[in-house]
Amino acid sequence: MVSGFTVIFIMVGIGYLLGRTRVLGESAHEVLSRLVFFVCTPALLFHSLVTSDLSVIFSKTLVIAGGSALTIGLAYVVVARLWLRRAIPELAIGGLSSSYVNSVNLGLPIAIFVLDDASFIAPLLLFQILIYSPMALITLDLTVTDPALGHASRKTTLRDAVIAPLTNPIVLGGVTGLIVSAVGRLPPTAVLEPMKMLGNASVPCALLAFGLSLTGAAIFKKGESPRRDIALASALKIVAMPALVYVVARFGFGETGHDLFAQVVIAALPTAQNVMVYATRYRRAQIMARDTALITTLGSIPAIAIIAVLLT
Repeated sequence: MVSGFTVIFIMVGIGYLLGRTRVLGESAHEVLSRLVFFVCTPALLFHSLVTSDLSVIFSKTLVIAGGSALTIGLAYVVVARLWLRRAIPELAIGGLSSSYVNSVNLGLPIAIFVLDDASFIAPLLLFQILIYSPMALITLDLTVTDPALGHASRKTTLRDAVIAPLTNPIVLGGVTGLIVSAVGRLPPTAVLEPMKMLGNASVPCALLAFGLSLTGAAIFKKGESPRRDIALASALKIVAMPALVYVVARFGFGETGHDLFAQVVIAALPTAQNVMVYATRYRRAQIMARDTALITTLGSIPAIAIIAVLLT
């Protein structure tokens, strides 16, 4: 656990220093975020799914983790809509912030070093990239406002609903990888290696972009940061989601011991930096995504420690 968190803090710190020194220029954060969104993450998803065992991925863990994430995300949307009166793009980013788990750059180290089994994280990774991300990204594609024109960039028609996922690089990478994996024939090495190289850059680039976004930023600043949104998303992510997963896994599926511990620990992982990348791409709720990711990263450390004391 310490190793996994240390990796994150070092990478984010390097990104912050790059931003402070302006080594990469004024637009580094946006350019790096676009690189992650359009190139590196699609390659990561494609390579991960092509080389995965689908029998391990399609398991009860997929139902527990995926169902709980959807429930928590929906809870945020309902509360934020009724209480805070937020627009749909902000609700989409907030829903992800409250339930989208950092399953790669922190989830994998935790699964390896704490749980001693990386297979626990694979079903959640599949759910997030093939179901959860597409749902949120399609919503953003159809509802976001074009800042240059000042009005909706697309009309929410049936045609748009069909075209939007077909033009989203992350959705395309995940779906293509799943199809190739289901066929059962690996692409040639000349194709897989470039995808692997680009995919390996996704996590560090996302962390660097996150660090760049912290430059000159006052976290949870009054009058600038949407405090109620951040507090709601953070509480749902660190407290409500692990509690829900415990109830579902323990009483719904009868899990005990190490399996139950693993499910709850994964649910307690912080918000993924991918949410910040999405927020930057669509230029909506960026401060919320940034602050929630940072607060949940810090909060997940004591949360996982408490879970370890209670369940082991």
